[in-house]
Amino acid sequence: MKTIPNRKIILLVEDDPDDIYLIGEAIDECQLSARIFIVEDGEQMLDYLNQRGEYSDPDLAPRPDLILLDLNMPRKDGREALVEMKENPELRSIPVVVLTTSGADKDMKYSYEQGASGFVTKPVTFSGLREAVCKIGDYWIRTVQLPEEKTQEDEGG
Repeated sequence: MKTIPNRKIILLVEDDPDDIYLIGEAIDECQLSARIFIVEDGEQMLDYLNQRGEYSDPDLAPRPDLILLDLNMPRKDGREALVEMKENPELRSIPVVVLTTSGADKDMKYSYEQGASGFVTKPVTFSGLREAVCKIGDYWIRTVQLPEEKTQEDEGG
């Protein structure tokens, strides 16, 4: 399945239903030309990215152009999932912006050391969250050029 041109894919990795709703609303209000896919923990994120299990259909799990990653989640937290993702040569070029309630310097430093493209502490107000999401979207969705997914044909196979 080809996506609509210029319509980017955002994978939101978040376990809090309220945050999922608010981030979705913020993306809508920012009028980002993006489709949002949601997974609720690091295990689901890796299944989605590797198209395993319930995410084995590529139409239901298209390669994201941007991942918004919470750190504190059940099963496998964002820190572990980030490390595993960035170890995979096929996935490491996908930008990951950590969007978390943590403001701890150690979490920020660790995230960048493991290959995160950005670290944003979730603002406590919706207007603050909307502003942060709009800035993330302006940069990662509207401004930067991202590599296209390579197909086997591109690689000569």
